[in-house]
Amino acid sequence: MKAPRVTLEQWRTLQAVVDHGGFAQAAQALHRSQSSVSYTVARMQEQLGVPLLSIEGRRAVLTEAGSVLLRRSRNLVQQASQLELLAWNMEQGWEAEVQLVVDAAYPTERLTSALLAFMPQSKGCRVQLREEVLSGVEERLVDGSADLAISGLSIPGYLPRQLSSVEFVAVAAPGHPLLQLQRQLNHRDLEEHLQVVIRDSGQRQPRDTGWLGAEQRWTVASLYTASKMVMSGLGFAWLPTQEVNAHLQSGALCELPLQQGGRRSHHLFLYANKDRPLGPASQILAELLVEHSMKDTAKGFSGSEAAD
Repeated sequence: MKAPRVTLEQWRTLQAVVDHGGFAQAAQALHRSQSSVSYTVARMQEQLGVPLLSIEGRRAVLTEAGSVLLRRSRNLVQQASQLELLAWNMEQGWEAEVQLVVDAAYPTERLTSALLAFMPQSKGCRVQLREEVLSGVEERLVDGSADLAISGLSIPGYLPRQLSSVEFVAVAAPGHPLLQLQRQLNHRDLEEHLQVVIRDSGQRQPRDTGWLGAEQRWTVASLYTASKMVMSGLGFAWLPTQEVNAHLQSGALCELPLQQGGRRSHHLFLYANKDRPLGPASQILAELLVEHSMKDTAKGFSGSEAAD
């Protein structure tokens, strides 16, 4: 691919001529001479081989080709400006990217609200978001691939910041045999039926936590798959309250009337990479994650029970 013959400065000059209504006005806005602006645009047209402006009276008017090229050039100039700003921010110590690893059970609404608040403060810093389950978060933190991590586990050697409590609820489809008993359920009732659980995404020492009484346990890779399987009537599961509230209200799922333990509240924790100091973007994002976690303590669920 040939190197571009027209520079970004030339595109900026053409934009100024159009936006300010003429060569004289553009020259004033750019703090250049009118002859310099005129020469720049004339040179552009020679290099491109396409007429960009036509003179009508005292006004410079875009040709059809000029209109198309100018429109596309605006995005190009804006992206170049953003790139230069990002380079300057990086020189000041601002990160180009933050690696955020989150337990899949962390409420999406809380995460989204924190990221929305971070965006206008990000200065071009990108967030690489990765979801894991149980010890998968711990492994990403320990191997250094996470700058920030949200987990329901106590990770040795790391000082956590506590986030708000979250909740799981035991559910099954309306036609499930457990609900046909029409009474409070105990652990013996659950032992006779299939439980759907979420697989720990860790590779080194995967954990199998929570209630282990069911003789049959089918393991799936995601909360979404677990909820679909439970709604189909295949089994029962403890699922995030926030994830299943709509299904409970619509009647697609029903809460199991357990004598105890039907709802379980736990805490999630925010961890930071201890082997390198957090940059300014990571620090801002960390504060926002804590702030937006605490805004709504009633809705949520815990990564420590994701396999329950």
